[in-house]
Amino acid sequence: MKVKLIMSGLVALGVMASTSSVYAQDDAARAAIAERLAPVGQLCLQGQDCGTAAAPPAAASSGGDIDGEGIYNSICMACHETGAAGAPIRGDEAAWAQRIEQGFATLLEHSINGIGAMPARGGNPNLSDEEMEAVTAYMVEPVMDVPALGGGEEEAAAEPMEAGASDDMVAADDASTEEAASGASGLDGEALYSSVGCVACHAAGVAGAPMIGDADAWAPRIEQGVDALYQSVFNGKGVMPPRGGSSASDEEIMAVVDYMVAEAE
Repeated sequence: MKVKLIMSGLVALGVMASTSSVYAQDDAARAAIAERLAPVGQLCLQGQDCGTAAAPPAAASSGGDIDGEGIYNSICMACHETGAAGAPIRGDEAAWAQRIEQGFATLLEHSINGIGAMPARGGNPNLSDEEMEAVTAYMVEPVMDVPALGGGEEEAAAEPMEAGASDDMVAADDASTEEAASGASGLDGEALYSSVGCVACHAAGVAGAPMIGDADAWAPRIEQGVDALYQSVFNGKGVMPPRGGSSASDEEIMAVVDYMVAEAE
């Protein structure tokens, strides 16, 4: 009797062990299948907290200077080595000719704020202004003389003020300059023209867009009145999408239109 009980117990233990082993194998198999089916990447949109988003490239080891070439190779070269989306290829003098005429400060502003199809900071919001300055300098080195980084160009271009000039005169000049650039709204229409993407079409007349400063092209449009021009941009016209494809506010759109009209008059 005792022998039968012992044998029954051993059999039960064997069945339990076998069942546990099967379950363990099933769990391992399911885990392996899930791992094989897992996506190889994850979409992360600009502006979202992406968690594991790549950190900005490290500084160069030599002298602690920022590695503009390293940043370019990891972020910018995808477009600027291939000309994707109309990006000027690094070292292509013809493609950069009109751009470098604007000066390094303007090119840096475009790199930081975005222009045309290029997003702000090349799509990496983690990059600092100093890193953007370094990578922009590296990008244009083959086609222009790059000024000393850290604002050297502006300092060199600034002429010394004549002795005896009053603070009131300086303030008046600054106010006049700001008013001319900003228009009635107080917004900088010229800067917005570049940052919201209007320059992509209106600088070159793409798809029939009236070129900035072309009085003949703008004349019949200006005759319609500025309110009609506002509405054309708000709602889109021809191949131009509403708001030029940007997310600019009404006030920003109006400031851009005011700037473009002023340039054509």
